[in-house]
Parts: sequence; structure tokens; C-alpha cells
Amino acid sequence: MAGSGLFSPAPYHILSYGTLLGTTFFHTFVGGIVSFQVLTRPQFAALMAKIFPIYFSMQTALPAVLALTYPAAGTVLGGASPSGGIAGVLDPVNRWGVLVPIAAVFLTGLANLAVVGPATTRCMDERRLLQKKDGKKSYDAPPHSKQMEALNKKFSVLHGASSLLNLVGFIASVVYGFTLSSRLD
Repeated sequence: MAGSGLFSPAPYHILSYGTLLGTTFFHTFVGGIVSFQVLTRPQFAALMAKIFPIYFSMQTALPAVLALTYPAAGTVLGGASPSGGIAGVLDPVNRWGVLVPIAAVFLTGLANLAVVGPATTRCMDERRLLQKKDGKKSYDAPPHSKQMEALNKKFSVLHGASSLLNLVGFIASVVYGFTLSSRLD
């Protein structure tokens, strides 16, 4: 079988894609929701503060692995481009089905890892400090201090941006899955 075996990029590509899609689906639609329902808010926040850097790192690293291991035509996966790896991803024939979704997952993961995630964590830390000063939790019923109202609004915006980036990354992963599955025919 052409291109199969330990030194072929194809199995690493499939395993990386499966890991990316599986972790994104599970965290977004199962683990995060169940954790929010079961844990207290402080416990949930502490858990997510530990999980998110790992999760966003995976969402950034795995698309890079996908690009590096993109199999050339003639391998087990077959395909439209005779080139594998980065050259295959950048091949104009693969622009919309391969490059755009892989780049979208990478960029959304990177944005959450490097910008939005840390900003959200800083905002949560600021709210935690202000809760001690105000003597009231950020999620307690209003009224809140003007500072807490501003931090709650900032947190909502950051959380929404992170969620949107995560959803775009998930959709791009699914889109790439359709391209990948078409290569198995």
C-alpha cells in the first residue's frame, strides 16, 4: 500500500484531525456545559483557568500538525494535490477546502491562546479582587458598583469573543473533515 506505515504522514494527519475535532466537540458541547452545571462558579472558573491554556494550545498546535502532515496524492488518502505537507496545503487547488479551514482553526486557537484567553483571565482576576472590596460577588443580583458593572460588561464581551472564536474553529474543523473524507473515496 503506497504511503502507509510508520513514516507516512497520513496516520499522523488522521490522528491529529480526530484529536482536534474530538477535543473541540467534547469541550464545547459536553465537558464545559456539564462542568458549569455541576461546579460552583469559583470551582468552574478555577477549572477553566487550568483547562483553557491547554485547550487553546491544542487548537493552535494541531492545525499546524495537520498542515505539516497533509498527505500527497498517491498516499492512502489520495487527493487532488500531488504535493504533501505545507506545499500541498498551499496548492491553489486546496485553497478553500484545506488552507482556509486549517488556517481558520489555527488563527482562532491562536487568538484565544495569546489574546482573548489571557484578557479574560485578567478580567476575572480583577473581578475577584473587586468582589473582596465590594463585599459582593460579580454574579450576585444587582445593584453593583460602577467598577463591577464595567468589569462584568468587559467579561461578557471577552467571553462572547472567545466563544465565537471557538465556534468558528469548530465549524472550520468540520468543513475540513468533509474535505478529508472526500479524499478517502
